[in-house]
Amino acid sequence: MTEFLKHVLNGQNQFASGGLLLMIVGGLGVWLRAIPLRAWHWLVEQSTLMVTVNDEDAAFVWVKEWFLEQKFLKSIRRVDLDTTLRGDSLALVPAPGTHWFWYGGRPFIVYFYRTEDTKGFTNRRSEGLTFRTIGRRQSFLKQFVKEIVACHEKNVGDKSSLFVHADYWDRVQGYVPRALESVILRPGEKERLLEDVEKFKNARQRYRHLGVPYHRGYLLYGPPGTGKTSLVSAIAEKFAVSIYAINLADFNDRSLMKAINDVPPGSVVLFEDIDCMKGGKARESVEQSGAQKKVEQRDEKKADIFGVTLSGLLNVLDGFHTPDNVLFMMTSNHIDALDPALLRPGRIDYRLYLGAATDEQKVELYLRFFPRAAEREAYAFVDAHAGATTMAEFQGTLLAVAENRPSLDTEASPDRTESDRTRQEEPVLAPR
Repeated sequence: MTEFLKHVLNGQNQFASGGLLLMIVGGLGVWLRAIPLRAWHWLVEQSTLMVTVNDEDAAFVWVKEWFLEQKFLKSIRRVDLDTTLRGDSLALVPAPGTHWFWYGGRPFIVYFYRTEDTKGFTNRRSEGLTFRTIGRRQSFLKQFVKEIVACHEKNVGDKSSLFVHADYWDRVQGYVPRALESVILRPGEKERLLEDVEKFKNARQRYRHLGVPYHRGYLLYGPPGTGKTSLVSAIAEKFAVSIYAINLADFNDRSLMKAINDVPPGSVVLFEDIDCMKGGKARESVEQSGAQKKVEQRDEKKADIFGVTLSGLLNVLDGFHTPDNVLFMMTSNHIDALDPALLRPGRIDYRLYLGAATDEQKVELYLRFFPRAAEREAYAFVDAHAGATTMAEFQGTLLAVAENRPSLDTEASPDRTESDRTRQEEPVLAPR
């Protein structure tokens, strides 16, 4: 190569030799001019720390919550309006772009980017945050992350929250958990269920000693409107744990596995109406023809794209991907529609049937609505509204009656006569 260059440069063709020399000098100049820029990038990479979080991680919302607690947010001029962080309250968060702030005596730069294209079949656009600061040790960065986590835990507190999944677990701001006293079951049912949950929560070391996976499954089944979901909410409120609600129609096997892996320990995973899962019923016949097997294999492939298969559900309930220290709460209107493989111990360990409301349950709920009413008045009301068979229907009736009463403080008192009470109740009990 050297001899070739000497031959060209010393050749008789001065135009070719001059052009080649000019090209070499120009290329060398471009390379030399890029040296300061490359040196600068190398210096920045060696002297800074960087952490990135995208919107597929739950921490993305935590960072936004942390922003709202910082004083420097008031000086940012480009902001987005966000109502997902504080319910109906309006919150200002940094808009896409580059922002500077100080933390721990060090300058920080945060890059907030948002794609123009939507994600898959949804209208959501991908978002991400990248933080960069001066330093080489990760200990400072870990302290920064711990403060974000502490801010999130302070916002959540020792209360039960509801999370739904939309690419990541998102907290429902308007969720109000049910009080345990407001869920009225038959005598002893609620107490036995609470005792079982308490026993499980206190048995972690025993599970570890026995080598048994530390999780427990509960199935609440019965007709609609019997209080299954309300009971789950009340249990979560009682033990100050959060609920991660899953609608199987919104998942396939892969996305369900990812969502379950993101559930933190000490939580309740709620599968509502689990009998509505496609393919949840066991096959009627064990022996199948080759054609039947091909059809089922094709259906399973479709389910992998459009829904959750039975095997995918069983894997997250009692498989390698099952999270530790969680309560699986499942509700069903038709237990006969569930596959026997789902009902075995280890996947469902406790069953509770919630059926039609008894007169005693209705009376207790009536007295909860109208605490000054006499018990005989409650029984008379229950007899007059025998058509309300579930607690949800009876509660709806009571709400309609309560709307017509001027105040709960004017409810029946012990010194009122039965005739006075009857006259006052007559317009209230009339059908609307």
